[in-house]
Amino acid sequence: MTFQPRMQNKIGGFSVIGGVHRRQWNGIVADIWNVNCAAQAGGYYVAQDPRLFILLDQRGSGATNVRLSPRAQARPQDYDHGKISYIPGGMELWADLTGIEFVRHLDIHFDAAIIGQRLMEDIDPARIDHPRLHFTDPRLIALAELIAAECENPEPLHDLYGDGLTLSLLIDVLQLHAPQPRRRSALAAWQLRRAVDYIEENCVRNIRLEELASLTGLSQSHFSHAFKASTGLPPHQWQTQARIERAKHLLLKSEMPLTTVAVETGFADQAHFTRVFRKNVGAAPANWKRSMLA
Repeated sequence: MTFQPRMQNKIGGFSVIGGVHRRQWNGIVADIWNVNCAAQAGGYYVAQDPRLFILLDQRGSGATNVRLSPRAQARPQDYDHGKISYIPGGMELWADLTGIEFVRHLDIHFDAAIIGQRLMEDIDPARIDHPRLHFTDPRLIALAELIAAECENPEPLHDLYGDGLTLSLLIDVLQLHAPQPRRRSALAAWQLRRAVDYIEENCVRNIRLEELASLTGLSQSHFSHAFKASTGLPPHQWQTQARIERAKHLLLKSEMPLTTVAVETGFADQAHFTRVFRKNVGAAPANWKRSMLA
Protein backbone atom coordinates (compact mmCIF):
# COMPACT_ATOMS: atom_id res chain seq x y z
CA MET A 1 0.00 0.00 0.00
CA THR A 2 1.28 3.46 -0.90
CA PHE A 3 2.06 5.70 2.05
CA GLN A 4 3.28 9.29 1.99
CA PRO A 5 4.52 10.76 5.29
CA ARG A 6 3.03 14.11 6.26
CA MET A 7 5.49 16.29 8.09
CA GLN A 8 5.98 19.98 8.84
CA ASN A 9 9.14 21.62 10.09
CA LYS A 10 10.76 24.99 10.56
CA ILE A 11 14.49 24.60 10.86
CA GLY A 12 17.68 26.53 10.30
CA GLY A 13 21.41 25.96 10.31
CA PHE A 14 21.34 22.61 8.51
CA SER A 15 22.83 21.71 5.13
CA VAL A 16 21.87 18.34 3.66
CA ILE A 17 24.75 16.49 2.03
CA GLY A 18 23.98 14.56 -1.15
CA GLY A 19 20.22 14.78 -0.84
CA VAL A 20 17.86 12.53 1.08
CA HIS A 21 18.11 8.78 0.53
CA ARG A 22 14.58 7.39 0.68
CA ARG A 23 13.07 3.93 0.41
CA GLN A 24 9.39 3.06 0.61
CA TRP A 25 7.82 -0.23 1.58
CA ASN A 26 4.31 -1.34 2.49
CA GLY A 27 3.09 1.41 4.85
CA ILE A 28 6.66 2.46 5.73
CA VAL A 29 8.98 5.23 4.52
CA ALA A 30 12.64 5.34 5.56
CA ASP A 31 14.86 8.39 5.03
CA ILE A 32 18.60 8.78 5.59
CA TRP A 33 19.82 12.31 6.27
CA ASN A 34 23.48 13.35 6.22
CA VAL A 35 23.60 16.90 7.52
CA ASN A 36 26.26 19.49 8.19
CA CYS A 37 25.32 21.79 11.06
CA ALA A 38 26.08 25.43 11.69
CA ALA A 39 27.42 26.52 15.09
CA GLN A 40 23.80 27.14 16.12
CA ALA A 41 21.16 24.98 14.45
CA GLY A 42 17.70 23.72 15.26
CA GLY A 43 13.98 24.14 14.85
CA TYR A 44 10.85 22.12 15.29
CA TYR A 45 9.30 19.08 13.63
CA VAL A 46 5.79 17.67 13.71
CA ALA A 47 4.56 14.69 11.69
CA GLN A 48 0.97 13.53 11.32
CA ASP A 49 2.08 9.90 11.42
CA PRO A 50 4.25 8.17 14.05
CA ARG A 51 7.95 8.00 13.35
CA LEU A 52 11.27 6.75 14.64
CA PHE A 53 14.33 8.98 14.82
CA ILE A 54 17.60 7.05 15.08
CA LEU A 55 20.89 8.90 15.40
CA LEU A 56 23.56 6.91 13.55
CA ASP A 57 26.51 9.29 13.71
CA GLN A 58 27.37 12.65 15.23
CA ARG A 59 30.52 14.74 15.16
CA GLY A 60 31.33 17.70 17.33
CA SER A 61 31.83 18.31 21.01
CA GLY A 62 28.69 20.39 21.48
CA ALA A 63 25.26 19.46 22.77
CA THR A 64 21.78 18.67 21.48
CA ASN A 65 18.78 19.74 23.57
CA VAL A 66 15.29 18.47 22.84
CA ARG A 67 11.98 19.98 24.00
CA LEU A 68 8.35 18.99 23.48
CA SER A 69 7.22 22.61 23.15
CA PRO A 70 8.92 26.02 22.72
CA ARG A 71 8.64 26.79 26.44
CA ALA A 72 9.25 23.32 27.85
CA GLN A 73 12.41 22.47 29.74
CA ALA A 74 15.11 21.24 27.41
CA ARG A 75 16.39 17.70 27.74
CA PRO A 76 19.95 16.98 26.60
CA GLN A 77 20.35 14.10 24.18
CA ASP A 78 23.11 11.71 25.20
CA TYR A 79 24.70 10.40 22.02
CA ASP A 80 25.95 7.23 23.69
CA HIS A 81 22.76 6.31 25.55
CA GLY A 82 19.94 8.10 23.75
CA LYS A 83 20.24 7.47 20.04
CA ILE A 84 16.62 6.36 19.44
CA SER A 85 13.37 8.26 19.88
CA TYR A 86 9.83 7.14 19.04
CA ILE A 87 7.59 10.15 18.36
CA PRO A 88 3.80 9.64 18.07
CA GLY A 89 1.92 11.33 15.27
CA GLY A 90 1.03 14.96 15.97
CA MET A 91 3.64 15.43 18.71
CA GLU A 92 5.94 18.43 18.30
CA LEU A 93 9.65 18.05 18.86
CA TRP A 94 11.98 21.04 19.20
CA ALA A 95 15.73 20.61 18.91
CA ASP A 96 18.63 23.01 19.49
CA LEU A 97 22.13 21.98 18.43
CA THR A 98 25.15 23.88 19.64
CA GLY A 99 28.67 23.00 18.52
CA ILE A 100 27.55 19.92 16.58
CA GLU A 101 29.31 19.72 13.20
CA PHE A 102 27.65 16.74 11.51
CA VAL A 103 24.64 14.49 12.07
CA ARG A 104 23.58 11.34 10.26
CA HIS A 105 20.17 9.95 11.17
CA LEU A 106 17.50 7.54 10.01
CA ASP A 107 13.85 8.58 10.05
CA ILE A 108 11.18 5.89 9.74
CA HIS A 109 7.62 7.07 9.21
CA PHE A 110 4.79 4.54 9.19
CA ASP A 111 1.04 4.27 8.80
CA ALA A 112 -0.23 2.52 11.94
CA ALA A 113 -3.43 1.35 10.21
CA ILE A 114 -1.51 -0.33 7.38
CA ILE A 115 0.95 -1.95 9.79
CA GLY A 116 -1.99 -3.22 11.86
CA GLN A 117 -3.54 -4.78 8.75
CA ARG A 118 -0.27 -6.45 7.87
CA LEU A 119 0.05 -7.89 11.38
CA MET A 120 -3.63 -8.94 11.24
CA GLU A 121 -4.49 -7.11 14.45
CA ASP A 122 -5.08 -3.56 15.56
CA ILE A 123 -2.14 -2.01 17.36
CA ASP A 124 -2.97 -0.93 20.90
CA PRO A 125 -3.50 2.87 20.72
CA ALA A 126 -1.65 3.21 24.03
CA ARG A 127 1.51 1.94 22.33
CA ILE A 128 1.05 4.20 19.31
CA ASP A 129 0.39 7.34 21.39
CA HIS A 130 3.11 6.84 24.03
CA PRO A 131 6.42 8.56 23.19
CA ARG A 132 9.77 6.95 23.98
CA LEU A 133 12.56 9.48 23.81
CA HIS A 134 16.32 9.02 24.02
CA PHE A 135 16.90 5.33 24.53
CA THR A 136 19.41 2.94 23.00
CA ASP A 137 19.32 -0.75 22.20
CA PRO A 138 22.26 -2.37 20.36
CA ARG A 139 19.94 -4.74 18.48
CA LEU A 140 17.84 -1.86 17.18
CA ILE A 141 20.91 0.13 16.21
CA ALA A 142 22.18 -2.89 14.26
CA LEU A 143 18.86 -3.10 12.40
CA ALA A 144 18.92 0.64 11.75
CA GLU A 145 22.40 0.42 10.24
CA LEU A 146 21.23 -2.32 7.87
CA ILE A 147 18.18 -0.25 6.88
CA ALA A 148 20.37 2.81 6.32
CA ALA A 149 22.74 0.84 4.11
CA GLU A 150 19.80 -0.42 2.07
CA CYS A 151 18.41 3.12 1.69
CA GLU A 152 21.78 4.24 0.29
CA ASN A 153 22.34 1.11 -1.81
CA PRO A 154 22.49 2.12 -5.50
CA GLU A 155 21.25 -1.36 -6.40
CA PRO A 156 18.58 -2.12 -3.75
CA LEU A 157 17.92 -5.71 -2.82
CA HIS A 158 14.48 -7.30 -3.03
CA ASP A 159 11.77 -5.20 -1.34
CA LEU A 160 11.19 -7.97 1.20
CA TYR A 161 14.66 -7.32 2.63
CA GLY A 162 14.19 -3.68 3.63
CA ASP A 163 10.52 -4.26 4.40
CA GLY A 164 11.37 -7.10 6.78
CA LEU A 165 14.08 -5.08 8.53
CA THR A 166 11.88 -2.04 9.12
CA LEU A 167 8.87 -4.11 10.18
CA SER A 168 11.07 -6.00 12.65
CA LEU A 169 12.34 -2.70 14.04
CA LEU A 170 8.80 -1.36 14.54
CA ILE A 171 7.62 -4.59 16.18
CA ASP A 172 10.51 -4.42 18.65
CA VAL A 173 10.18 -0.70 19.46
CA LEU A 174 6.41 -0.94 19.95
CA GLN A 175 6.77 -4.26 21.83
CA LEU A 176 4.16 -6.00 19.67
CA HIS A 177 3.91 -9.55 20.99
CA ALA A 178 2.40 -12.52 19.21
CA PRO A 179 -1.39 -12.54 19.67
CA GLN A 180 -2.80 -15.13 22.03
CA PRO A 181 -4.86 -17.81 20.27
CA ARG A 182 -8.51 -16.93 20.49
CA ARG A 183 -10.59 -19.33 22.48
CA ARG A 184 -13.66 -20.27 20.54
CA SER A 185 -16.83 -19.59 22.44
CA ALA A 186 -19.25 -22.46 22.91
CA LEU A 187 -22.83 -22.53 21.74
CA ALA A 188 -25.53 -21.11 23.95
CA ALA A 189 -27.60 -23.79 25.70
CA TRP A 190 -30.58 -23.27 23.38
CA GLN A 191 -28.34 -23.44 20.30
CA LEU A 192 -26.71 -26.66 21.43
CA ARG A 193 -30.05 -28.28 22.31
CA ARG A 194 -31.57 -27.29 18.97
CA ALA A 195 -28.58 -28.58 17.00
CA VAL A 196 -28.30 -31.88 18.90
CA ASP A 197 -32.05 -32.58 18.65
CA TYR A 198 -31.98 -31.86 14.93
CA ILE A 199 -28.99 -34.17 14.36
CA GLU A 200 -30.56 -37.02 16.31
CA GLU A 201 -33.90 -36.67 14.50
CA ASN A 202 -32.29 -36.56 11.05
CA CYS A 203 -29.14 -38.61 11.53
CA VAL A 204 -30.03 -41.26 8.94
CA ARG A 205 -29.58 -38.78 6.10
CA ASN A 206 -26.67 -36.52 5.31
CA ILE A 207 -27.16 -33.29 7.23
CA ARG A 208 -25.56 -30.24 5.65
CA LEU A 209 -23.56 -27.92 7.87
CA GLU A 210 -25.57 -25.06 6.38
CA GLU A 211 -28.76 -26.49 7.95
CA LEU A 212 -27.29 -26.61 11.45
CA ALA A 213 -25.76 -23.14 11.18
CA SER A 214 -29.09 -21.73 10.04
CA LEU A 215 -30.83 -23.27 13.05
CA THR A 216 -28.53 -21.40 15.42
CA GLY A 217 -28.21 -18.14 13.50
CA LEU A 218 -24.46 -18.50 13.02
CA SER A 219 -22.11 -18.72 10.07
CA GLN A 220 -21.06 -22.23 9.11
CA SER A 221 -17.50 -21.69 10.31
CA HIS A 222 -18.58 -20.14 13.62
CA PHE A 223 -21.12 -22.90 14.24
CA SER A 224 -18.64 -25.66 13.47
CA HIS A 225 -16.03 -24.32 15.91
CA ALA A 226 -18.61 -23.48 18.60
CA PHE A 227 -20.22 -26.94 18.33
CA LYS A 228 -16.86 -28.62 18.85
CA ALA A 229 -16.11 -26.29 21.77
CA SER A 230 -19.41 -27.38 23.34
CA THR A 231 -19.29 -31.12 22.68
CA GLY A 232 -15.66 -31.99 21.96
CA LEU A 233 -16.72 -33.36 18.56
CA PRO A 234 -17.29 -31.75 15.16
CA PRO A 235 -20.91 -31.97 13.90
CA HIS A 236 -20.29 -34.81 11.46
CA GLN A 237 -18.78 -37.01 14.18
CA TRP A 238 -21.72 -36.24 16.45
CA GLN A 239 -24.02 -37.42 13.67
CA THR A 240 -21.99 -40.61 13.32
CA GLN A 241 -22.36 -41.23 17.06
CA ALA A 242 -26.12 -40.66 16.76
CA ARG A 243 -26.32 -43.26 13.98
CA ILE A 244 -24.35 -45.77 16.04
CA GLU A 245 -26.61 -45.26 19.07
CA ARG A 246 -29.64 -45.88 16.86
CA ALA A 247 -27.95 -48.97 15.40
CA LYS A 248 -27.29 -50.31 18.92
CA HIS A 249 -30.95 -49.89 19.77
CA LEU A 250 -32.03 -51.80 16.64
CA LEU A 251 -29.49 -54.56 17.25
CA LEU A 252 -30.74 -55.15 20.79
CA LYS A 253 -34.48 -54.68 20.22
CA SER A 254 -34.99 -56.44 16.89
CA GLU A 255 -33.84 -59.32 14.81
CA MET A 256 -33.08 -57.20 11.75
CA PRO A 257 -30.21 -58.47 9.62
CA LEU A 258 -27.14 -56.26 9.55
CA THR A 259 -27.88 -55.14 5.98
CA THR A 260 -31.23 -53.73 7.14
CA VAL A 261 -29.75 -52.12 10.24
CA ALA A 262 -27.16 -50.44 8.01
CA VAL A 263 -29.87 -49.01 5.74
CA GLU A 264 -32.08 -47.93 8.66
CA THR A 265 -29.24 -46.00 10.26
CA GLY A 266 -28.00 -44.20 7.15
CA PHE A 267 -24.89 -46.17 6.25
CA ALA A 268 -24.05 -46.90 2.62
CA ASP A 269 -24.01 -50.69 3.06
CA GLN A 270 -23.25 -53.42 5.59
CA ALA A 271 -19.49 -53.19 5.05
CA HIS A 272 -19.51 -49.45 5.71
CA PHE A 273 -21.70 -49.93 8.79
CA THR A 274 -19.45 -52.65 10.19
CA ARG A 275 -16.28 -50.64 9.59
CA VAL A 276 -17.60 -47.47 11.28
CA PHE A 277 -19.21 -49.43 14.15
CA ARG A 278 -15.98 -51.30 14.89
CA LYS A 279 -13.92 -48.10 14.78
CA ASN A 280 -16.17 -46.32 17.27
CA VAL A 281 -17.29 -49.17 19.53
CA GLY A 282 -14.27 -51.45 19.38
CA ALA A 283 -16.15 -54.56 18.15
CA ALA A 284 -18.08 -55.65 15.08
CA PRO A 285 -21.89 -55.24 15.36
CA ALA A 286 -22.61 -58.98 15.63
CA ASN A 287 -19.93 -59.51 18.27
CA TRP A 288 -21.10 -56.49 20.24
CA LYS A 289 -24.71 -57.76 20.17
CA ARG A 290 -23.70 -61.22 21.44
CA SER A 291 -21.68 -59.70 24.27
CA MET A 292 -24.57 -57.47 25.32
CA LEU A 293 -27.13 -60.33 25.26
CA ALA A 294 -24.94 -62.91 26.94
